[in-house]
Amino acid sequence: MNYEIVNLEEKIIVGVSTETSNEDPKMGEKIGKLWAELYQGGVNAKINNKVNNYAIGLYSNYTENGYIVTAGNEVEKSENDELTTKVIPAGRYAKFSVRGHMEKAVAQAWGKIWSMDLDRSFTGDFEEYINSDFANADIDIYIALK
Repeated sequence: MNYEIVNLEEKIIVGVSTETSNEDPKMGEKIGKLWAELYQGGVNAKINNKVNNYAIGLYSNYTENGYIVTAGNEVEKSENDELTTKVIPAGRYAKFSVRGHMEKAVAQAWGKIWSMDLDRSFTGDFEEYINSDFANADIDIYIALK
């Protein structure tokens, strides 16, 4: 799977979060609920100071037992005290661009990414959904590197 190395500035993300792991049998259900809360639950409309309309799926706070998933948007500054605020650190990232069915394309890409020998830092990996076409989405996945 092809990727390019990019340097990113720090990003502030506001949204909703949950804790899970790759071994959690309810991982898919938990992440699905986050996205439903973001859109059908009206959270997206409440987020102030959005940089753009791209949805972000952030994986952060990695531990031996799991990580935190946040579904939200990048903001210029956080002004939503009732929502989760996370920071994607500035640094080097491997950028993977995928296109296709939103859930299937992302799941397939992650399956390949997890098997790759990347020098990961586990400081914050994220998906950036460029459009909202469920059947034919454009998605960039960023993996934090050391």
